[in-house]
Formats: sequence, C-alpha cells, structure tokens
Amino acid sequence: MKKRVLVFDSGVGGLSVYSEVKKHNPDIVSFYMFDNQLFPYGNKSEAEIINRVNKLMTSFVKRYQVDLIVIACNTASTIVLDDLRSNLSIPIVGVVPAIKPAVKITKNKIVGLLATPATVARKYTHGLIEDFAKDVKVLSIGTPNLASIAEKKMSGKDFSINEIAQELKPWLDLSINEQPDTIVLGCTHFPHLRTEIQNLFPNATLVDSGNAIGIRVNNLLKDSKSIEKTDIDTEQNEAFCTSLVKLDSNLENTFKKNGFDEILEFKI
Repeated sequence: MKKRVLVFDSGVGGLSVYSEVKKHNPDIVSFYMFDNQLFPYGNKSEAEIINRVNKLMTSFVKRYQVDLIVIACNTASTIVLDDLRSNLSIPIVGVVPAIKPAVKITKNKIVGLLATPATVARKYTHGLIEDFAKDVKVLSIGTPNLASIAEKKMSGKDFSINEIAQELKPWLDLSINEQPDTIVLGCTHFPHLRTEIQNLFPNATLVDSGNAIGIRVNNLLKDSKSIEKTDIDTEQNEAFCTSLVKLDSNLENTFKKNGFDEILEFKI
C-alpha cells in the first residue's frame, strides 16, 4: 500500500515544495491543503497560528490516515512544529529559511533573507542566523505583500515587476557591492516569483529549501512504517482548501497541472 503525504500551507505557495516532494517520492499518494480562509499567516499572531494548524492537522490525520506531514510554510514552521509533534505520532517535516546553505554559497559575505514579517521576527530565525551566519552580513526584508503577488501570478491575474521591486526596494537602493549576492527565498510562495526576483538581481544566487525537503521526506518514509488505512480509496491525489467561498476558481488549472483534478473543502 502506498504511503500518504500531506503538504500544508496557508496558501498555494507550498506547491513549490510539493513539486520537490513528488519529484523525490513519485509513488506516494499526495494530499495538499491550503488554509485560504486564514491566508496570509504572515500577519497572524503566534497563538492563532498554533491553534489553527494543530486543529487542521489533527483532524486531517484522523480522517485520511496520512503517514507524514510537510508544513510547507516558513511562518508556521518556525512556531508550530514542537506543538504539532507533541500531538501527533507521525513524522512532521517543517520548512525553514535556507540560511545555512546560503552562507556556504555567498562570495561577498552578504546574504539576503526575503521572508514574511513574521518569519523575520521569529526567535527561530534569529537562532539560524546566530548559529550559521556569524561570519556574514545578513540583510532581512520582511515583506507583507509578496506572497499575495505570488498568488496573483499563480491565479493568472495581472501583476507587475514594479510591485515586486517596491517590496525589494531596500536592497535595490544599495550599491552593487552592498547588495546580497545570495538571496534566501524564506517563504514557499517566493520560488513562484523566482524569474522576476532574478531579473531584479541578475547577479545573485537564489536559494530555497524545496529540494532538501523532498530528500528529507524520502529518507523518513523509508525509515517509517506505514500506518493502517481503514478507507477504500488509497490511490487518489486530493487537494483541499478551507473555504470554497474564498477560493479563486482560476487556481483550479494550477492544481490540475500538479496532478489534482479538483479542490475540495476541508472543514474541522
């Protein structure tokens, strides 16, 4: 029986992680859930996110008997993993800013961390910088709007590179020598804007956690036993949102490209 993996995000940005998970684990049964009812998480309190994610994940595991969860949201991962792991017995993989690999890549010793305001502010993120980036300069931008711009792009809606440039203005205003030569995409939405960000910083290397997460999931699935499945249909990939009322119908094509025929509503 195939193992089941749930990839969860506040929005559809986590599809960038899902594609890597699927690439490294092609035989899994895939579930994707996004909490569009509460999107975006970047401006929500820690208590609200912890309570929300715990309720959604525990309810989903009971209903669909998944073997592993990927929290494909940097904001949620930096605050909810400990609570979630104490409540669930299955492996849970989080996504955190790729500070460590970025430090190994940078040549001018200037790393840019591009994330949500919540991720930039977290003690967890400060710890990553303290542990792995002592010898480099880390410039952080906490952008509240870039995730929404990425959702526009994925929905086929109009957006301009000027919108993105406005969010990255603190770095664009620097001289070339003062700009980061390595940029950490610290939100799973941001890889969907990789082309635009690269155009604004043509000499920078862009780093995200997707590939590492795909490999990590593969290793954990090999080492874990499959939990007992009590339902009949174990082979169908399914996508869920938390509010069909708020669902952008244009996203359906995006999900079909990723192997999901429709988007269902998941209610706690």
